[in-house]
Amino acid sequence: MGILLKNIQMLLYTEKGPVVKRDNIYIEDRIIKAIGERPDTFSEDKVIDGTDRFAIPGMINAHTHSYMAFLRNVADDLSFMDWLFGTIDPLEQKMSSEDAYWGANLAILEMMKSGTTCFNDMQMNIHQTTRAVKESGMRAVICRGLVGSGNDEAGRIRLNEAYEEREAFKDCDRLNFFLGPHAPYTCDEEYLKIVASEAKKEKMGIHIHLAESLSEMEGCAEKYHCTPIELAERCGLFDVPAIAAHCVNVNDGDLDILKEKNVSVVTNPASNMKLGNGFAPVAKMLEKGINVCLGTDGAASNNSLNMFHEMNLLSLIHKGVAKVPQCISAKEAIQIATINGAKALGLEQQIGSIEVGKKADLAIINLRTPSFMPKNNLIAGLAYSANGSEVETVIIDGTITMENRNVLTMDEERIYFEMDQILKKMGLENKVY
Repeated sequence: MGILLKNIQMLLYTEKGPVVKRDNIYIEDRIIKAIGERPDTFSEDKVIDGTDRFAIPGMINAHTHSYMAFLRNVADDLSFMDWLFGTIDPLEQKMSSEDAYWGANLAILEMMKSGTTCFNDMQMNIHQTTRAVKESGMRAVICRGLVGSGNDEAGRIRLNEAYEEREAFKDCDRLNFFLGPHAPYTCDEEYLKIVASEAKKEKMGIHIHLAESLSEMEGCAEKYHCTPIELAERCGLFDVPAIAAHCVNVNDGDLDILKEKNVSVVTNPASNMKLGNGFAPVAKMLEKGINVCLGTDGAASNNSLNMFHEMNLLSLIHKGVAKVPQCISAKEAIQIATINGAKALGLEQQIGSIEVGKKADLAIINLRTPSFMPKNNLIAGLAYSANGSEVETVIIDGTITMENRNVLTMDEERIYFEMDQILKKMGLENKVY
């Protein structure tokens, strides 16, 4: 299908950073065929008028747990360990595979409607999130969450499930797969070494929670006499492409390791604040040359999957903490939310920016909205005033998945119906905690 975005403003990345340019974008065979001059062989089936519209690279949510969307607003104002093991984990044990499938559908719907076109997911129920991604037209990297102790049977079963899922969905090129050891407090040192060895053998990346809470730091120091970052390095987790979520509690030695090993860090401002875990030293990481990307975490701890909300927090909280208004500029924030996420996932040659030859993963913003008026500085608008509702059209892999705010690839009302049924079944409806 040929899609012409006619005379549209677009966000482009240059050596000097993001710029806004007005021109035509030609999409064909799932890729951006040309920008500007019309290709000789191009034939449009669809024309989108670019008047008062702004095309940006689709947001990349670099750390989330999509299936947890049905746990939104059920475990709030709790300390991290009480939140995880006192409320969330028991509810997850009651969850069926079908619940996980509908939770993932709800998450994808929310992300798509707020301009996210790819997400990096750690999940516990194989085939459910992947099925929802394949059906919805979304793009994702799927990581089977791994928990284990030594070479125990349960840990081996989870690894085998990760391989089984990768094999089952190998025909969908919108899906990629990493291994997802959960955290140092749910995977012991021997199991982490096994996962690292498997990742090398299978040529897969690693996605892990690290240095998220003070209780994690204390537990790691007591058991292993090191930081979680140091533990991950000595277990070999950083010898393959690795994504470390959170990294709130890190010292200079940890940052040196992350830089040396080319580890990508996913900062999750809302979740980290809500659980009282603090702020990752993002400015320091960027100064050091660490690839920092952005994620929402799951809806159980955020409680939103809206990357505009996350980008807004990212670009504001660090200014306040550092008392430096230049800290994390709007230009840096949008790159962290897009191309940096693509780099973390090993997909920077395919997605993350509007470039000829890349996959057509775009979000089109309606500028005739209060939050973008007057149209003084569109890049500043993305970071400081947008809320996601301005996203009007979404294109993923060259296919229009949302048009005029209507998601074309999902049954929105069916998803809401299924959510109501799950809440009733689990006794969560209108429950006050």
